[in-house]
Amino acid sequence: MKIKVGFGFDVHQLRDGHPFFVGGVQLEHVRGAFGHSDADVLLHAICDALLGAANLRDIGFHFKNTDPQWKGISSLVLLRETVKLLADQGWEIGNIDAMLCLEAPKINPHIPAMQKNIAEAAGISEEDISIKATTNEQMGFVGREEGVVAYAVCLINKQRTPSQ
Repeated sequence: MKIKVGFGFDVHQLRDGHPFFVGGVQLEHVRGAFGHSDADVLLHAICDALLGAANLRDIGFHFKNTDPQWKGISSLVLLRETVKLLADQGWEIGNIDAMLCLEAPKINPHIPAMQKNIAEAAGISEEDISIKATTNEQMGFVGREEGVVAYAVCLINKQRTPSQ
């Protein structure tokens, strides 16, 4: 078996009046993430971790922010498409570990729903998805609630064929 590890990072501005999607869950908050798609920072970091592990470039390469096809789209669709790209190369997801960094709203109550959404989109067990959250202790753009950050790592594996 061949295994690889990938790392993903994403950041989005927070703006008044925008919806706030994280892990496919719409959070109630006065500010939301701004971007070409639904700006789901967690799912974007996960997509980048998966694509990077498989050496398939990054989310911007596959889902350009200038392409009207992806305008306003749910990032769960982007995750499903990412998983298909990996599967086409023979990769399976082992696990995903992600960290959100934002001051508000509180993420903990929403983690089970996020895990469920990600598991369904990625075709893996909820037990293989870890989501954590922290604040930035009111420092920097995250602390001022101007933006939200997500980090993700993943493990992918591929069964080697006898000729490899």
